[in-house]
Amino acid sequence: MIRSKVARRYAKAIFSLGKEDGNFEQYGKELKEFSNFLEQNRELHTFLLSRLIPLEIRQGVLKKVLEKVGFSEVTNRFLMLLLEKERMDQLDGIWRYYEKLMDEAMNIVRAEIITPMPLSDSQREKLENALATFTGKKVKSVIETDPSLIGGVVVKIGDMVLDGSIKAQLEGLKQSI
Repeated sequence: MIRSKVARRYAKAIFSLGKEDGNFEQYGKELKEFSNFLEQNRELHTFLLSRLIPLEIRQGVLKKVLEKVGFSEVTNRFLMLLLEKERMDQLDGIWRYYEKLMDEAMNIVRAEIITPMPLSDSQREKLENALATFTGKKVKSVIETDPSLIGGVVVKIGDMVLDGSIKAQLEGLKQSI
């Protein structure tokens, strides 16, 4: 619980800077990119988190890395602050909450769509358009397949689940019999 509060606090701080200067999308992209970079480079991640190594050495290494990637000055200072405050382990949570803030600001909702078979591009587009009309927001979707559904579709948007699968209809029929 405390970790998520910390992540929210830091995400809100850099997001507010991004809203002020109009670069919140860029900062979000850079945070995600750096979080993914650390995920792929576990040795660097472990090094930056190690309190056995003096902070000045870790800061020097991070500064060199940031010079190579070419992020904005705001993102660079933010990442240096995370290191200084020993919060680098929160970066993934910060990015995930930041993404939610960006979605809100850009009127976007994320949907998880589960189908029994892969959708064609036109089917996906029609479904996203219908969901956009339903929610009143732009929809970004992730599609998964689950052959046990038999037919139909299950859509999860936040806490809401729309289950239009044949499997659910059969379960309902079974209950009523």
